[in-house]
Amino acid sequence: MPEIELSAGTIEYEDTGGDGPVVVLLHGLTIDSSVWRHVVADLRADHRCVLPTLPLGSHRRPMRPDADLSLRGLALLVGEFLERLDLREVTLVLNDWGGAQLLVSEGRAERVGRLVLTACEAFDNYPPGLPGRAIALAAKVPGGLLATMQLLRTEPMRRMPAGWGWMSKRPVPRDVMDSWFRPARTQRAIRRDLAKYTGSIPPRRELLETADRMRSFDRPVLVAWATEDRLMPREHGPRLAELFPDARLVEIEDSYTLIPEDQPEVLTRAIREFIRDTEIPPASSA
Repeated sequence: MPEIELSAGTIEYEDTGGDGPVVVLLHGLTIDSSVWRHVVADLRADHRCVLPTLPLGSHRRPMRPDADLSLRGLALLVGEFLERLDLREVTLVLNDWGGAQLLVSEGRAERVGRLVLTACEAFDNYPPGLPGRAIALAAKVPGGLLATMQLLRTEPMRRMPAGWGWMSKRPVPRDVMDSWFRPARTQRAIRRDLAKYTGSIPPRRELLETADRMRSFDRPVLVAWATEDRLMPREHGPRLAELFPDARLVEIEDSYTLIPEDQPEVLTRAIREFIRDTEIPPASSA
C-alpha cells in the first residue's frame, strides 16, 4: 500500500490510478478504506479512486505524538493529502465521518470540485448515536478503549446497537471487521490517536456555526441518505441539500449508515450519474 508523509505522520492510501475523474473516498471512526471495496470495484473502471486511511482508529501507523488530531486538524489533514498528491477537481465522498466538511466551512476546498455526503455526521450530530457516544465515553476512562476494542472481537457485541449493530443492516464480513478493529486493539499508540480525536469535538453552538458557513460552497453536491439510518437523522439529508446552492438529494432505502456495505450498487450508480451530469465551475468561484 502506498504511503505519504504528512504533517501529522505517515498516511497509507490506495490509488487505482487512471485518467478518469478523481474520486477520493473517506471512511469513518474505527473503519478503514475497505468499507468502499464494493463501490471501488465498479468505479475504478473509468474513475481514479483514491482512498486514504485516516487516523480514526483503524490506521496501522501511529501519528506523531504532537499531531493535531482534532476534528479541525483531521479536516485540514485531508486538505493536505489532496495537495501533496496534487489532486484537483476532486469528487470528495464522505461516509459516517463528516469532519471533512470543515474544509468547505473554512474556505479550503479549492481542490474539491464535487462533494458527496453519504449518511455522515452533520450539523451538531458529533459523535453520532450509541456507537459514537460509547467510543467517546470509553476514551475518557483509563483502559476504556482497550476494553471496548476487546469486546468488539465478539460477534454478539458487534451486532448490538451500542456496538456496530446500527451501522449496517447486514453483517459486515468477520475478516473485514477484524481488520478494522485490530489496530486499536493491539497498539496503544493507535488508541492514543483515537482518544485525541474523540476528545476534540467542539460544543454544539460551534458545530452549528461551522455547518452554516458551508452555504458559500457553490459547486455540485450530492446528498445520499439512508431512509432507515439509526445514527444520522433522516431530516439531516434534506436539510443538507437545502444548505447548498447546487445540491441534489438521493434517499436510499434498506440501509443504515454504511450505505457502501448495505446498498453499494445503488450508491455507486448515484455517484456515477452525479459525476457524469454535473459540471465543475471555474476554480475562481470555489
